[in-house]
Amino acid sequence: FERFTGPAKRGIVRSEQEAISLGHDYIGTEHLLLGLAGVPEGMAATVLTQAGLTVGRIREEVTRLPARPGTAATRPAEALAAIGIDVDEIRRRADASFGSGRFVFPRPAYSPRAKDALTRSLREADTLGDEDIDTQHMLLGLLADGADGADGAGQGNRAVVALRALGADPDRLRSQLLDRAARAS
Repeated sequence: FERFTGPAKRGIVRSEQEAISLGHDYIGTEHLLLGLAGVPEGMAATVLTQAGLTVGRIREEVTRLPARPGTAATRPAEALAAIGIDVDEIRRRADASFGSGRFVFPRPAYSPRAKDALTRSLREADTLGDEDIDTQHMLLGLLADGADGADGAGQGNRAVVALRALGADPDRLRSQLLDRAARAS
């Protein structure tokens, strides 16, 4: 993450916070989208906002998405319980010492699609000739997986599914980002 700008890093942190606040045990493309929308100084948030896509609207749509098949998030707690470690007791003590909700175990892991989107953000920055990875590159990386909806692509990309449900066209958002990035160069 050393090439990521401050706003991009804040988007990543916000994506984890969004996943946790929604009670999800993973960080998916939908959480990355929420994280990017929540960094107002980022180009991604500017383009999303201009398209009428606020954090609140996106979050509402994300909560409407069908539940993602379960992950192995409960397995670490079960494994610790098998050797006599009570994760709930640790959580209670951490809440008492550091504040409610501060202890999250296990931390949400990135879904394979979210990892791919972050990898694509690097390629997007390189393609545009940018040294650093900023929020626009991250959003371009998200949109690259499923921007062409005609053939059913993007069905598993929950960010693209949410955007489409909100009436946004991923191809158009991508074009607007590229135009804005070109003007900023």
